[in-house]
Amino acid sequence: MSGPLAITPQGLAEEVVKLQGKLGSALGTLRQVDDVHYGATEREEVWRDGKVVLYRFRGEGKPTAKVPLLISYALVNRPYMVDLQADRSIVKGLLERGEDVYIIDWGYPDRSDRFLELEDCIERFLGGAVDHLRRAHKLDAINLLGICQGGAFSLCYAALHPDKVRNLITMVTPVDFHTPDNMLSNWVQEMDVDLFVDTLGNVPADLMNWCYLMLKPFRLNLQKYVGLVDILDDPKAVEDFLRMEKWIFDSPDQAGEAFRQFLKQFYQGNGFVNGGIDIGGREVHLGLVEMPVLNIYAEQDHLVPPDASRALKGLVGSKDYTELSFRGGHIGIYVSGRAQKEVPQTIHDWLAKRGPRG
Repeated sequence: MSGPLAITPQGLAEEVVKLQGKLGSALGTLRQVDDVHYGATEREEVWRDGKVVLYRFRGEGKPTAKVPLLISYALVNRPYMVDLQADRSIVKGLLERGEDVYIIDWGYPDRSDRFLELEDCIERFLGGAVDHLRRAHKLDAINLLGICQGGAFSLCYAALHPDKVRNLITMVTPVDFHTPDNMLSNWVQEMDVDLFVDTLGNVPADLMNWCYLMLKPFRLNLQKYVGLVDILDDPKAVEDFLRMEKWIFDSPDQAGEAFRQFLKQFYQGNGFVNGGIDIGGREVHLGLVEMPVLNIYAEQDHLVPPDASRALKGLVGSKDYTELSFRGGHIGIYVSGRAQKEVPQTIHDWLAKRGPRG
């Protein structure tokens, strides 16, 4: 048989034999694979407020940066995607270049956190971590790296407290939530958020995960598991796969009130663009973000389309604005080989030009 697919009986037989070999290797491979963990870099707790913990990462050498860098991740996943494993760690790359890196771990909200608001996330927790670092390092302002939803929080904080943020970095951060290609935003425009939260209380992590998976249902629910067959004879590759799966499904529930406010003010109201973001009675104006800004976005991002992130340029008041376009997706920007070379070096070089070094 000839044609575009070039399927022949011999070819099919060879594929069957190959598949049998891979499946035959699976039991041996799985015996070699231990329980996998993410978070490769040593860290120590330096501050805590309830379930929220601030960690300082420890590299092999002493930091040369005089200004600490605080990472604020999204609430919907664990923050250690930036430190997944030794050879896929943005944190490790930053430490190797002399940065002094901290990260906020938001913890796992439970029923007692049902009525936490965005003000708690931004002013109490993020603000508390910033103030701790300012005191500990005897500085008026620190460097802030916000990722995804954590980037939106960081923009709010920087607008409300511009005197406390020396340099601001946003990474795969949504700013314009109403771009036509933002599928997640399109889904929730007509959603009755009040009924949803009043019914559920906290939003279950499994529900959130399935929403994200259904943005690319074939790729994320079928194709990647079919592709697993190809690596069943490679213990290292299987460990990497399982580590990523563990991170994906190790997600916290969402505190109901904060979820309600974020969906209504950001996704439905598009508050960065239209106004109307209220944090503890204060309105957020991105024009007050006048410190240097580095905005990093991913060109193939299905969660935060490039246009959603690039909108930041026309909204901030900073005269020192830089963009980095990364060839990859929302997860690849942390874990791909290209990311390990490009992202930490870009961040380090950008910060080095704007702050003292040791």
